[in-house]
Amino acid sequence: MVDVAIIGAGPGGYVAALRAAQLGAQVVLIERDQVGGVCLNQGCIPSKALLRSVEVYRLAREGRRFGVTASEVKLDWKVAQARKREVIKRLAEGVKHLLERAGVEVMQGEAHFVSPDAVVVDGGERIEARYFVIATGSHPARPPIPGLDLPGVLDSQQALELEELPESICIIGGGAIGVEFAALFASAGVQVTLIEMLPQLLPMLDRTLGQGIRRSLERRRVKVLTGARVTGIKVADEGLQVAVATEGEERQVLAEKVLYAVGRRPNVEGLGLGTAGVRHDKSGIAVDEWMRTNVPTIYAIGDVAQGRWQLAHVASHEGMVAAENISGRRVRMRYNAVPACVFSSPEVASVGLSEEEAREQGYDVRIGIFDLNGNGKALADGETEGFVKVVAEGEVGQVLGVHAIGPHVSELIMEGAMAVSLEATLEEFAASIHPHPTVSEALAEAALAVEGRAIHSLQGYR
Repeated sequence: MVDVAIIGAGPGGYVAALRAAQLGAQVVLIERDQVGGVCLNQGCIPSKALLRSVEVYRLAREGRRFGVTASEVKLDWKVAQARKREVIKRLAEGVKHLLERAGVEVMQGEAHFVSPDAVVVDGGERIEARYFVIATGSHPARPPIPGLDLPGVLDSQQALELEELPESICIIGGGAIGVEFAALFASAGVQVTLIEMLPQLLPMLDRTLGQGIRRSLERRRVKVLTGARVTGIKVADEGLQVAVATEGEERQVLAEKVLYAVGRRPNVEGLGLGTAGVRHDKSGIAVDEWMRTNVPTIYAIGDVAQGRWQLAHVASHEGMVAAENISGRRVRMRYNAVPACVFSSPEVASVGLSEEEAREQGYDVRIGIFDLNGNGKALADGETEGFVKVVAEGEVGQVLGVHAIGPHVSELIMEGAMAVSLEATLEEFAASIHPHPTVSEALAEAALAVEGRAIHSLQGYR
């Protein structure tokens, strides 16, 4: 019997394995596919590698405004795909090396509970453990749309494997995945139509972020349809015809490819959870703040656990929390300061409460917004599209949320995460000296703007 058996080697599972090994546990890590999971092999990392390629392409095409002239700038998609695969390979080999050095036994196969303290791998080898961590992740959700099985209709994983760029693509779903793909394909020169059923893009984030990214995508000639529902897909002479219902009327969108990106569903099937007595439903496995299921020796983390956040960094943190608690420590999972990033162009990042959430929770809400047109580094870089927004509580000025669109905001949002996590006030946030010239100065300016004190904004001089 081993100390800990972990099912799934994605960013939650392999991190849990490494931390448990650090704490002295004998660990077996069971993975049916590839170490690193969807994030490393078919999601986060490959999409960012391709996004970087098209960003370099975009900058090369726009070089004249920086005084750089290049002739015959082309995007070689096959080379971009080869670079993507090399990045994945290097990271995957790094993870495998870490697991080996930590003494984690990695087993290839599909695990199935046969009791609360044992699983069978691929119907053969039986693994008994004192504790289990379920980290099986999720898969792309399939909306009930007629025609979804037609050739040329892709999920997000298939879209990342395209060997050639299409002339046009229709993307169903305006959440983080759909918006990232819209930015990717538009920057590569593909004609893009983006369809979202709800009234705004990025509906889980602050409303101003959805509005801002819509303006940005439309400037890049993406056709955006919100409040729109796809009713069917069929083959047409020009490729695929997507029927879209909007405001009581139906319209047709023609595209060479269709991508559906409407969220993900937890991988709970085939695990034998009923046999183990683990409480679950289609939304995932129920867990407490310690990441325990209703069976005290079985934990669940990442996308397979019930919760709002299906993010790789959340899964990793939950994996560490689970490993700590298995080792006998008492560590609670907190979700009040989870940074969420959308790697579009420009990037979108958010942490804490949106303005709408803060008002719904009864706070006396005050907001400050600073436009990147007033930021020296953004102007010098030629990347002034975007803003920073701070949401604060009115009485003592506690920072409740930070939301941003702009260059490198996926890196800058960690400052907002620290402010929210530490319950910092506007005064504390703005009083931190920010280096000049950097885009990070916009964070302090937005905090000052809450009280009408932004230095580099006309709003500070009314």
